[in-house]
Amino acid sequence: MRIIAGSHRGRRIRAPEGLATRPMLDRVRESLFSTLHDWIEGARVLDLFAGSGSLGLEALSRGARSARMVERHRPTLELLKENVRELGLESVVELVCADALTLRAWGADARFDLIFCDPPYPLMEDGKSRAGVLVALEALVTEHLADAGRLVVHVPRGLLHPSHFAPTIAAELRTWGTNDVWLLGRAKGAQP
Repeated sequence: MRIIAGSHRGRRIRAPEGLATRPMLDRVRESLFSTLHDWIEGARVLDLFAGSGSLGLEALSRGARSARMVERHRPTLELLKENVRELGLESVVELVCADALTLRAWGADARFDLIFCDPPYPLMEDGKSRAGVLVALEALVTEHLADAGRLVVHVPRGLLHPSHFAPTIAAELRTWGTNDVWLLGRAKGAQP
């Protein structure tokens, strides 16, 4: 896996071995970041279920100001720490070992310009755990997303529908291959 563009373009990052994590494919990441161009420069980023860090590190390479990266699996967190160190980004990255769907992971009063949420597919495929993710997404958008910010959710194609999101959330869908990427923001009239 590699950084696609920006100051670290072409630099390799390591991904965890095995099937427990599923990094976003380079071509999907490239399309996503082309879409997010207007939100990246100077952004404060929250990368949930960070894994290898490919989303947060790509954002930093493209001009984001800082990234809080959340990963609870300790061996993956260690690999993420190595990726951050090898890119020399320790001063702008905060690593958090926590459940990505909790306030502890987000920071009590923190606000972010760009939030990435790339949950494991089994978490989204199970109806009960998916409901928990959707509750967390509403809290993130209403309480932790900057006014003009975007929250990006990556899920298998066809898994979510606009009706799954709370009325306080404006949702826009992008589909690339078998990937659905939802861009979420605060709905017009919704109070922060």
